[in-house]
Amino acid sequence: MTRREQPRIDPRGRKVKILATIGPASRSPEMLGRLVRAGADAFRLNMSHGDHADHEAAIHAIRALEKQFAKPIAILADLQGPKLRVGSFAEGQAVIRHSGHFVLDRDETPGDETRVCLPHPELFGIMTRGQRLLINDGKIRLKVLEADGSRILCSAEVGGVISDRKGVNVPDAEVPIPALTEKDRRDLAFATEHGADWIALSFVQRPEDIAEARKLIGSRTTALCAKIEKPQALHRLDEIIELADGIMVARGDLGVELEPYEVPPLQKKIVNTARRAGKPVIVATQMLESMIEAPTPTRAEVSDVANAVYDGADAVMLSAESAAGAWPEESVAMMDRIAVQVERDEGYKERVRFLDTPPDATTSDALAHACMTIADTVPISAITVFTSSGSTARRVARERPGTPMLVLTPSTRTARRVALLWGAHAVVTKDIGSFEEMIGKGRRMALRHGFAQAGAKLIVLAGVPFGTPGATNLLHVVTVTGDELDRHRG
Repeated sequence: MTRREQPRIDPRGRKVKILATIGPASRSPEMLGRLVRAGADAFRLNMSHGDHADHEAAIHAIRALEKQFAKPIAILADLQGPKLRVGSFAEGQAVIRHSGHFVLDRDETPGDETRVCLPHPELFGIMTRGQRLLINDGKIRLKVLEADGSRILCSAEVGGVISDRKGVNVPDAEVPIPALTEKDRRDLAFATEHGADWIALSFVQRPEDIAEARKLIGSRTTALCAKIEKPQALHRLDEIIELADGIMVARGDLGVELEPYEVPPLQKKIVNTARRAGKPVIVATQMLESMIEAPTPTRAEVSDVANAVYDGADAVMLSAESAAGAWPEESVAMMDRIAVQVERDEGYKERVRFLDTPPDATTSDALAHACMTIADTVPISAITVFTSSGSTARRVARERPGTPMLVLTPSTRTARRVALLWGAHAVVTKDIGSFEEMIGKGRRMALRHGFAQAGAKLIVLAGVPFGTPGATNLLHVVTVTGDELDRHRG
């Protein structure tokens, strides 16, 4: 299918959001614009690649597109995190024999087929007999026979070619290293200073990693997304979700450190746990991998994306497909089509609500739950949410209502953050000061942005006193009148 044949589907007809990674194939302002037209709601800056000048140019281009398309677009800066790597080899590479012995040590002398330097002293004190070391995304699998403070003797369960600086995964131990390297700290400072809406923290192992990043963000309103890609994070998942603003199921490293068949049920567990907590959850990595080179995906990849949508994920992500592939626009358009088709399925509403998300014992949660109940009982065109922080929108989205949600906020930062929130369509508008102003503005904005027509009913959700974050305590059902329509046209 050629690029010119791509139809444009109104994103208001799709509740799950699409997060596209920026890279050499998509960095130009022209291509970024085409990705927005194809359905991208948010963009990921991969801080592992490119320099700050590249990322700054992309940020400026995205902010220009916001004005062009008159819609908030979220920017997520994905930090590289602590990468464990072996040292170098005398000949650039070596061959580890199957079932042979191989040593990882602290000697910086270039390696050979018997040994190599492991320049991470913190690992030598934690490895014990029987634990595994996975090299080059698990292509080489070593089992520890013995370890001390200077060397780790391993048996090669799976051997093969090993080359300079290949990555090392340690699936069986919590690695005593901080989640933020010096590079991450520089990248985080850059991203927050240049207005990134989300920071994704890589290789989270414990809630303390989230707390450390939160301190560095300080008083800024940047949201923090915890990437779940280490088995150790699963042991304290509830605590991590409680401290984070959002969660990413990063299936790349998770699939390396676990058996492949373990990942699907864990993905569902992470998605469900985040949904119960009312935190946005992104499913990422290898969703349409074959579209890096091919203009169409495999049936298995289509099913993978569809299952994430059926599970109620807030967003699905493209990585190399949009960053470095030959078909970035087609990848976004395909993901858009899959999501739209799933959400049109008669069984989607039942499937996406299969998870029980009982409201917390707060007025805000009770009213958010009531929105869904009312919309299921009375024909409602839209749920209009007034919010300054985005918390009310999160509570409503947690219920996965079938009715569109129009989020009205005076904060541009809030509007951008909720661009990754299921079913939320944000508009930046002046704050309200009275009940009458709330009702009038709710009607006008619903008309202006195509969420309602004359005679339609709206749910309006807000907090009194107005402009106070976290004070949602008012729900009102209103009818759009002909006079309101005339004023809108005028």
